[in-house]
Amino acid sequence: MRRKVAWDPGTPEEILRVLARDPVQWVREAVAGNAKASQDALERLAADSSGFVRAAVAMNSQTPSRILEMLAGDEMVDYDSTLQKSRYLVKEAVARNRNVDQETLEYLARDFDEHVRAAAASNPLMRAELMSRLAKDVSWLVRNNIAQNPSTPEDLLVYLSADRIMDVRATVASNPKTPQAALASDKSWEIREAVARNINLSENILEELSCHWSWRVREAVASNPRTSAKTLKQLAQDPDQSVQKAAKCRIKT
Repeated sequence: MRRKVAWDPGTPEEILRVLARDPVQWVREAVAGNAKASQDALERLAADSSGFVRAAVAMNSQTPSRILEMLAGDEMVDYDSTLQKSRYLVKEAVARNRNVDQETLEYLARDFDEHVRAAAASNPLMRAELMSRLAKDVSWLVRNNIAQNPSTPEDLLVYLSADRIMDVRATVASNPKTPQAALASDKSWEIREAVARNINLSENILEELSCHWSWRVREAVASNPRTSAKTLKQLAQDPDQSVQKAAKCRIKT
């Protein structure tokens, strides 16, 4: 009679190490993005023949800076049909990774490709001096990511509040760190709407915006958690149904 032997697949780390050598690309890609993958497995996958596997390594929150530094020069591209241009997926992923060192981040912030620079501009680890340079970048995507970055200093947010591109100004308006003085300067309804969604706005300004001619601005005021009960009660009687609905929903909660 045969004895049954229990099969021991090994520890999770050992399993991932084996799967890192799997002939199927999507399996290796899954390992590359797994936060429990060992440093040895990540190092092996960083040299994988597939750019998508290398990009997954670059996105992994546990990938050490030395591997990210190696991947910072990766020229792998994939065609983005929406933008109708090629994207440097690995370099973009490295630029966004919170483990990247300052030297590598600065290197990517000087890249010729605007999407790589924009990815670097979104990284909260970026130093203020480098942010100051990127706030003047020719690409609005780069400036927009600086405006969105939670580490951007207030003086740069004030500077970007006067950007020629409305999307950048709207992003500045929605950044909780933007000084209220800068938020009051732009009178277009699109920017007023973004301002009305700012969670650090004072009740007085929200009350003032609740009387704006655009229903989109008034609806944003009704959705803002800082809006007072008095203003919400007023907006619950608004002529526009969308504003009424937003206000009544807030009153119930």
